[in-house]
Amino acid sequence: MREIDRLTEVVARRLALDLTARGPAAAAEIFGEELRRLGAAAERGAPLERQVLVAGGSGYVGSVLIGALLAHGWKVRCLDNLCYGTGGAVAPFLNNPDFSFLEGDIRSEDALAQALPGVTDVVLLASLVGDPISKKYPQLTRDVNLAGSINVWRAARRAGVGKLVFTSTCSNYGIVPGGALADEETELNPKSVYAETKVAFERHLLEEPDETASPTILRLATAFGLSPRMRFDLTVSEFTREVALGRPLMVYDEDTWRPYCHVDDIAAAIIAVLEAPQAKVRGEVFNVGCEANNFTKRMIVDALLEAEPRAKVEYGTGGGDPRDYRVSFAKIARTLGFAPRRTVPEAIARLAHAIACGLYDDVEARPNYYGNRSIAEAAVAFEGVAA
Repeated sequence: MREIDRLTEVVARRLALDLTARGPAAAAEIFGEELRRLGAAAERGAPLERQVLVAGGSGYVGSVLIGALLAHGWKVRCLDNLCYGTGGAVAPFLNNPDFSFLEGDIRSEDALAQALPGVTDVVLLASLVGDPISKKYPQLTRDVNLAGSINVWRAARRAGVGKLVFTSTCSNYGIVPGGALADEETELNPKSVYAETKVAFERHLLEEPDETASPTILRLATAFGLSPRMRFDLTVSEFTREVALGRPLMVYDEDTWRPYCHVDDIAAAIIAVLEAPQAKVRGEVFNVGCEANNFTKRMIVDALLEAEPRAKVEYGTGGGDPRDYRVSFAKIARTLGFAPRRTVPEAIARLAHAIACGLYDDVEARPNYYGNRSIAEAAVAFEGVAA
């Protein structure tokens, strides 16, 4: 099929779906943005058909996002160095002719030079995610999360991409006193190397503008929910697994707050940015989640006890994690009409069922696949850009 015929088919199908799901006004806005994008691409001689590069696509969020992008009718290329051995999470997508995979590191200019031809948009997920892994590998975290991200941004600009979506974290807020809701204007207060690198790249991204590439920063709430690359080192899934296996659960800092967001909803938020009018998202920061999913650890335990009243739970002191923050998600709801659909109790029930069915009996045997615990030696030894 010729590119223009395929493009017409994809756009027409999306318009019909958006009219049904979102209504005429939202569908018209999305269609208008696509026409703007196509006009700008034609003027530059850039590719017309949408192809999204997902850097870090074999991870917990990325493997869900890739499926959602392909379902949207877009081409997808995944760049990942497979530092946790998670290639199996994306291998089935190779059955789809619109998907391609490239093993490579975002710190490598050669890898980016191979990954970016034909790409219209970039989603930058690749990073060392979480406080424990960044504490274990502090310099590697700086090299990947800051220097590597700068490498991607500059390569994307040279390649003439239209939009770059950077997934940052609500962990940047650290501690918000008095129970106030942190919004996008709240002073950042990072408490780990992980958050420090995310804050540093946010600032770089906003201070290094580009006439063509449109950057958007998404501060993600803590992810939960089922994924092809499942993680059991995150609060909701870790607690659920312990209870589902009948093990005693020890909980520290039980009254500290965190926001949570399902991986399906995170994928939906990224797509919402890619579809939104550029004027709405260029240089903008959005918290991603919903206020109904602001939880303390005790509240998550209460949801678990609703599902399994016989669970054995103990509370301890001295957990060593000072973070405590609730977050407002009013901006993304107001600007993009984004509203998460998944809830923590629903996800707990689905994951507990999956565990009871024996679907995750290999967690102890494959600790790196199911958690960000240790980095492959090749990724640690990589010699590329420096922070």
